[in-house]
Amino acid sequence: MNETTPVVDIRAMTPADYQYNMLIKRFASMPEPAFETEQQLMTNWGRVWGCNNDVGRLRAVLMHAPGPEMEAVDPEKQIPELSAFGDDTLGWYWAGRTVPSMQEYRAQHLQLVAALQAEGVEVFFMDPAEANKTKQIYTRDSVIMLPGGAVVTRLGALVRRGEELTATRSLARLGIPILRTIHGTGILEGGSFAFINPKVAVIGLSSRCNEEGARQLEEVLSVHGIELIRVQIPGYRLHIDGAFVMVNTDVALVNPARIPFVFLERLAQLGIRTVEMTSDDPAWSINCLAIEPGRIFVSHLFSDRTTENLHRHGVVAKLVPFDKVCLGGGGIHCSTAPLIRDSQ
Repeated sequence: MNETTPVVDIRAMTPADYQYNMLIKRFASMPEPAFETEQQLMTNWGRVWGCNNDVGRLRAVLMHAPGPEMEAVDPEKQIPELSAFGDDTLGWYWAGRTVPSMQEYRAQHLQLVAALQAEGVEVFFMDPAEANKTKQIYTRDSVIMLPGGAVVTRLGALVRRGEELTATRSLARLGIPILRTIHGTGILEGGSFAFINPKVAVIGLSSRCNEEGARQLEEVLSVHGIELIRVQIPGYRLHIDGAFVMVNTDVALVNPARIPFVFLERLAQLGIRTVEMTSDDPAWSINCLAIEPGRIFVSHLFSDRTTENLHRHGVVAKLVPFDKVCLGGGGIHCSTAPLIRDSQ
């Protein structure tokens, strides 16, 4: 009886394998065009979300209407030796000798909202704040918009920790892509970030923004080929927007007493002209917002001297009452998180 040689199936794949592979080849993945291109954002996210500068025409902004969380601010809880108010247990604090009435506080915030809407800016609002989150009005700090989407920051102080969840929910409700959430031991607040031009940005390292937070942000920026300059903020000052704000494509408003000379040198190398604040200006009045190149919203207590100097540099300042909100620790810039600006 002859033994038969077994038949060995040496085909590279089964017919079903072949059909599956050819199907996936035909309907291939497409890494290009890039995520943040106008076509991709419009097709997949419904709008061209994002910013690549700090002065392009402002189209949409995220704000927070102060609500019941402000009831935590108790004028009876004074810290006389610090000329402040605060509660170590709840974590809230209020710098200065005066707590304004919440009616005045909310009224000025509404005036800013109305002024922005009058300029054609679309104003979106954060979800309601959690109890005791008395700083959520300063939306700039929890959301940084880059080309194509947002970075959700990780806020440093106890009074602010937890705003990240509210910011994430708000961005999701609006359908805004989230490119990164700062995590681990990184801390980062948006008031310490600024675009100088579309390819160069700056981060102010301070008690509210550490190197790990900057490193994580830099990873996202590097995808877009954006350089991140690091600047040391002196002492316990918090954010770079207390010393530097872009007001035109080539003009910055600066407080030279609060930023290092090496940064002023770098600005000059980048072709940025500077307008210096004066001793006539309240400290927080630098915290202004560009509506479009050469047009800004500033506090109504801005000095005539600085207003005239800006005008000589081609910048027009519109005055908006905001001193009561500034008592809480932030100005017009802090109270607005741009979501869409015209690109440069």
